[in-house]
Amino acid sequence: MSTVVKVENALDLFVAETRELFAKEPDVERRWAALTPVLAKFLADPEVIAASKNWPECVPAEGRAENLIFYEDPDYGFVVNGLTKGPGRIEHDRQNTNPHMHDHAHLYTLYGVLDGNERVERYKRVDDRSRPDYAEIERTADVLVGPGEIDLVKPYEIHREVSVGKETVALIIRSAKGGGFNQGRYDPRTNRYWESLGPRQTPCEMFPR
Repeated sequence: MSTVVKVENALDLFVAETRELFAKEPDVERRWAALTPVLAKFLADPEVIAASKNWPECVPAEGRAENLIFYEDPDYGFVVNGLTKGPGRIEHDRQNTNPHMHDHAHLYTLYGVLDGNERVERYKRVDDRSRPDYAEIERTADVLVGPGEIDLVKPYEIHREVSVGKETVALIIRSAKGGGFNQGRYDPRTNRYWESLGPRQTPCEMFPR
């Protein structure tokens, strides 16, 4: 790959290290497992932690969540997203009757918490997948995570994140830009399955001047 990344800040360093890893490791499973410690260093950077205090709140609109997008790689396609949930967003989620169980379609996703606490829930399908609008799922994990902790979500894995407390800030690394294709949605109360577009992608400077 010919793209040269100039290292000036923590985002540039993360991008350079990620590109180096992706260039050396062609196996997708090993690539994304190996990216976890790179993201851990990124999450712990004081410059990133300080900058995140000034990121705008992500606001749901027209039935879709919102992600901030800080970077999209021109060669490997991975993106660096931010997610901020202030009191208004968290209250919206708590009042919304949609349980928010979902998958990310074909994407690999590393979800790292910068601030706040969340419950990460994982699910598996237990039906025979014979009906297009029907899915039975069972919860397989329910873990409380806090700053510095990272969750790897592989393609089509069913999960949700539930905020605990007043606010949550996260960095999300995806194998490609989301929002332009459908993701799976699951409602265990009715066993309904449907698909809809993922989060809106809002361009944002990680380090506002």
